[in-house]
Amino acid sequence: MKDINSQPESNIVVGRNAVAELLKSGRTVDKILIKDGTWEGSIKEIAALARQMHVPLVTCGKSKLDYVAQGASHQGVIAVVPEIEYSSIEEILDYASDSGEKPFVCIADGINDPHNLGALIRCAEAAGCHGLIIPKRRSVTLNATVVKSSAGAAMHLRVARVTNLASAIDFLKKKGIWIYAAEADGQNYSECRIITPAAFVFGSEGDGVSRLVKEKCDFVLSIPMKGKVNSLNVSSAAAVILFYAGGYFG
Repeated sequence: MKDINSQPESNIVVGRNAVAELLKSGRTVDKILIKDGTWEGSIKEIAALARQMHVPLVTCGKSKLDYVAQGASHQGVIAVVPEIEYSSIEEILDYASDSGEKPFVCIADGINDPHNLGALIRCAEAAGCHGLIIPKRRSVTLNATVVKSSAGAAMHLRVARVTNLASAIDFLKKKGIWIYAAEADGQNYSECRIITPAAFVFGSEGDGVSRLVKEKCDFVLSIPMKGKVNSLNVSSAAAVILFYAGGYFG
């Protein structure tokens, strides 16, 4: 298991008893960092509880834990909690309904750079999206860097974090929401009439939209490139497509 965040975390809970109580409290936990090696006693119990609650476990060396704990006594375990609380997909859809609008949703498929996710959140909020969906694994969490990079937008946009992105898309489709993927091999976005309600999927910096997620999508949209480069930063691509799509939501 690999830790996708290299910077020290400011939103942490350290120590075995504190982490165990945090998990029992039902509060959202992004991930648990545990010292690699043999897990015994309370560490083993914490790991079992985390798995039961579908909280990702990340094994790392003592030096990494010391770095993240910033001097606090971690006892081999640290919990990372979100800078702000996550919403559920249902809450995002309810927010759209309460606003008298058709759901306009953004989906981030495996974005690992916190600056990129923050910029995407800013874009989605400014374009009028009701919420963003991110996966629990293969994605940066709502940490302090993401919140700062969003220029405050993270405080206004509802973000849902799901165990399985493909299943989340199936749920949206059952709710009558059309799914659009932003990829290089699709239809020119400016020639597409967007069917609403809709959700738009943007992939990771290196791999784009994953194969399984792309197969779940109803349409694939592309941005024609006229220069020497063949792709845009994810937040730049999102700005182009989301603001175009926003015109169909009235």
